[in-house]
Amino acid sequence: MIVHLVDGTYELFRHFYGLRRATKGEDRPFGAVVGVLNGVLELIENDATHLGVATDHVIESFRNLLWPGYKTGEGIEPALRAQFHPLEQALAAMGVAVWPMVELEADDALASAARLADADERVRKVLIWTPDKDLAQCVRDERVLQVDRRGKQIRGAGEVRAKFGVEPALIPDYLALVGDAADGYPGIAGIGAVGAARLLNQYGPIDSFPATVLGKQREAALLFKRLATLRTDADLFGDVEELRWAGPTKSFAAWTERVEAPKLLERCLAAQAKVRSVRPASPRSPRAG
Repeated sequence: MIVHLVDGTYELFRHFYGLRRATKGEDRPFGAVVGVLNGVLELIENDATHLGVATDHVIESFRNLLWPGYKTGEGIEPALRAQFHPLEQALAAMGVAVWPMVELEADDALASAARLADADERVRKVLIWTPDKDLAQCVRDERVLQVDRRGKQIRGAGEVRAKFGVEPALIPDYLALVGDAADGYPGIAGIGAVGAARLLNQYGPIDSFPATVLGKQREAALLFKRLATLRTDADLFGDVEELRWAGPTKSFAAWTERVEAPKLLERCLAAQAKVRSVRPASPRSPRAG
């Protein structure tokens, strides 16, 4: 099986601002929610059987306690913020596994789900649907891949090396050195992308740098690395079969009325009928009694 993991927060932002450009600033109350639902349903219609969506239930996380400049929810437009929780509820009603994160971030959920799925021998491949460079650290060979739907790129380990100049495992170190404006930490002054890759390829992770390389900036670099390192210990599911999509719940019809997208229900039911017609008998779960 192939497991699909979707960055719901990114998709919500993408659809919100895409619609705003299309409607010349007139925000539809659930426009971005409908956009994300359409995107997830498109994966299902293209034969995705196992999938989950991670969201930021709140923007702040444990990282805000580590670095005062780390990203917050400040500045998020009310029309966009108002769609965060409805998205989570609508995905659940559509029968999709959704992980609303509070102390951790959606990126941590994606990293945790990728680890859990990668460890299952029944899983042939894991696709992480996000362009976020943080998630490049989760890429493993050609088994755990990052998919940039907008940029139409699929990144395995080779593509990550070509883009950043370092192995996927060194992405947290790379980001610690060059900084991440989107997440709100500056990196180390005087070290750019080329210099960061050169140092990491020469010495390995920041922890292994000779003391003279970073000098007084070493502690800051290690802190930024902690910010950039995704958590993989979120308890999201016990068995990958929990991610199998079986169709919408009974409450989804009401949701399609609320968001004024009745065709979503029609498509969901058609996809569910297709799933039922082609799904083979399921092997007994190893967790079954």
